[in-house]
Amino acid sequence: MERKIMEDLCSWKNKKSRKPLILQGARQVGKTWIMKEFGKRYYKNIAYINLDENEQMKKSFDVDFDVKRIIEDITIVSGEKIEPEETLIIIDEVQESPKAITALKYFCENASEYHIIVAGSFLGVAMHKGISYPVGKVNILTMYPLSYYEFLLACGEDDLAKYVNKAENNKNQVFREKYIRYLKLYYYVGGMPEAVSCYVDDKDINEVRNIQKEIVSLYEKDFSKHIDNKSELERTRMVWDSIPLQLAKENKKFFFGQIKKGARSAQYEVSIQWLIDCGLCYKVHMVNKPAMPLKSYKEPQAYKLFMIDVGLLGAMSDLDINSILGDDELFVEFKGALTEQYVLQQIISTTEMVPCYYSNTNSRNEIDFLMQIKSDIVPIEVKAEENLKSKSLKAYIDKYDPKYAIRFSMKDYIKQEVIINIPLWNISAIGEI
Repeated sequence: MERKIMEDLCSWKNKKSRKPLILQGARQVGKTWIMKEFGKRYYKNIAYINLDENEQMKKSFDVDFDVKRIIEDITIVSGEKIEPEETLIIIDEVQESPKAITALKYFCENASEYHIIVAGSFLGVAMHKGISYPVGKVNILTMYPLSYYEFLLACGEDDLAKYVNKAENNKNQVFREKYIRYLKLYYYVGGMPEAVSCYVDDKDINEVRNIQKEIVSLYEKDFSKHIDNKSELERTRMVWDSIPLQLAKENKKFFFGQIKKGARSAQYEVSIQWLIDCGLCYKVHMVNKPAMPLKSYKEPQAYKLFMIDVGLLGAMSDLDINSILGDDELFVEFKGALTEQYVLQQIISTTEMVPCYYSNTNSRNEIDFLMQIKSDIVPIEVKAEENLKSKSLKAYIDKYDPKYAIRFSMKDYIKQEVIINIPLWNISAIGEI
């Protein structure tokens, strides 16, 4: 399947100022596959090492930071001749060797002619444990589950995918029913590569759900493998299990009382940060004033937590395909949560923007997302259906007079004074706007 990050990898390869690359991302998003596929397409050969499986190379990095010696060791262990500019060196699960991460500094300074990519699902956790990070000596890319655009490509709908990045085009109206059907399928299948491949190859919805459940189970086993403190382990599980319930509420602010009666935020800060560092959830902070710079107005103790993937959210909530495609009562109750998860996921994976949300203690009005786009603070309203009425957005516009506002809904593209309505399936067009 085609992943948009391949373009970023090609740009990295051709950079004059190229540095060793760290590829970040949660487990199961396809990091190993994309590195190998990139090497297969654009290099003469690949020298691949997995430090989770190779004690020899872990010991090699522990000796010293002599790049020439390390290259010789990689050659022996991988069985591949390493040629500058011609060979892609891949070090997987790099967090298993703290000194391998530090060694990237010396590759940058003393051996920039070698193309090296490292990856690891627990790099964020490793950094918080005190591993020396080669600041300024590496390039960084983050990989996410497939976006809706990539999902269309995977389904063979190249022509439909071509237009989801364009805000104003007649294809939105002509093919809207097709876009909507694929959107609902994406709500169910999500963007985890194994689940998408299963759907594309076999159209077996039940097996898709089995795969999603297995991925959730794998993540939960990782909790036990990587969290030594039993109390912290239990708190992490409780936070993880509570996210679907929290998102299902009308007010999606994370309430610790939903986890356990009398729970306080300080008790769960480490657990929440662990989940974020692993890429398993996203934190969206509240701001109480839409002003520049937006991050200065974040409320540290007020936020929403979202899942890594809309399909996994559905799997943890036991939503079946008929609920989503048929709009039955269960889906009606949960569609707001799925839609907001979907929007957040697309913004994070297809743009470089980090959204917040707006709420004010003196008002019941809340704006789903708020983003700083260049010199503008842009409110974003999310509607799961075609109903465009919104007291909150109107009140916000009346009070703050934004240059423009964005609404995502099932309605076609339309401009209403300062409000730009974009169809949910057309969400990638936010970059164009």
